[in-house]
Amino acid sequence: MPGTWASLATLPCAWLLVWAGGKPALALAAIAVFAVGCWAAAVTARASGAKDPGFIVVDEIAAQFLVLLAAPLDWRAYLAGFLLFRVFDITKPFPIRRIERGVAGGLGIMLDDVLAAIYALILLVIGEGALGVRF
Repeated sequence: MPGTWASLATLPCAWLLVWAGGKPALALAAIAVFAVGCWAAAVTARASGAKDPGFIVVDEIAAQFLVLLAAPLDWRAYLAGFLLFRVFDITKPFPIRRIERGVAGGLGIMLDDVLAAIYALILLVIGEGALGVRF
């Protein structure tokens, strides 16, 4: 559940970033959190002795920011982005699970969530555009 709570807590932060600085601010935040998260996750995982401790949630924050780049400032779009990301992060469809198991360290901790975010982002864009869903 820590990942779900972290993703949920990220929604108002993303909203404020977009409101104050637009999508470029959110993109910069996603990049910064990913970069710092790779380092922090590696240090924390090494100190804990676990490969991917469940209490590390910086990966969910970076990934949720990434998904929301495709969402307009509308609560329904943010909810859809949140739900899609959580589904892909929990189920880990191919090749996400393989990446999770095969890439070690902080990059591995961060990368599986980023891939889940890309899956969610793609579905969000398809839903907004090709299927005619408008928020």
